[in-house]
Amino acid sequence: MLEKGALYVVGTPIGNLGDFSPRAREVLGEVDFIAAEDTRVTRGLLTHFDIHKPLISFFEHNKVDRGERILARLAGGESAALVSDAGMPAISDPGETLVAGCAERGIPVYVVPGPTAVVSALAVSGLPTGRFTFEGFLSVNKRSRREHLAAVEGEERTMVFYEAPHKLRRTLGDFAKTFGQDRRVAVVRELTKVHEEVWRTTLGEAAARYREQEPRGEYVLVIAGAQPAPREEEAQGPEEAVEIARGWMEKGFSASEAAKEAAKATGVRKGEIYKLLMEG
Repeated sequence: MLEKGALYVVGTPIGNLGDFSPRAREVLGEVDFIAAEDTRVTRGLLTHFDIHKPLISFFEHNKVDRGERILARLAGGESAALVSDAGMPAISDPGETLVAGCAERGIPVYVVPGPTAVVSALAVSGLPTGRFTFEGFLSVNKRSRREHLAAVEGEERTMVFYEAPHKLRRTLGDFAKTFGQDRRVAVVRELTKVHEEVWRTTLGEAAARYREQEPRGEYVLVIAGAQPAPREEEAQGPEEAVEIARGWMEKGFSASEAAKEAAKATGVRKGEIYKLLMEG
């Protein structure tokens, strides 16, 4: 039995309908109404699973006015589900404003976890996963785009971006210029769908490929973080080398790999660094 006057944030499949959880189906079948990014897309999902509930559109361009109406209905005792076209709502999605509105008004919010392209792409990227940052879509506005790229130019964590096919060429070109041609990237396309592809390459090679090949499908780009800048004056002794190695381990590297990178940066022997790491 669902709680009245509560919002349920429900994850939906990102491609394969077999990923739709039993709990998600149950919640969508019990709420009073469903707030959907695109009611046509959601209606198709509901029809497939024989779920019949009133839909209200909630997307970027009506989120302020429509959000107030939804909040008023929740405050009046109705229960609602929030869904996006695919994946987890409120992640790089206007649903975040609705959740924030609930938080401000003391309206209960519950999550029904489901598929998400961010973590799914990261998991198959082959890049360090211990620390990462989700950057969403780059803006098409030149100034905002330039500022976003400048802000992450020295980012040491693995970065995850979304991109649409018609903007992929420009984005890969900008990434290659910002991060360098040799920076590692996993180009993840059409996750969980028939033509799912994970291509582990460099930004230079990816940009070159898509200059010749027409991008098709939805993309997630997982980009390796920058190597920590060596600190010439400080990072000379074993203690400093160990600290650098620990930084690499936080990014997902093994102790041996981290010791190797720290040795390159400091000149301290890899074996000595590794021994100190193992001693705690």
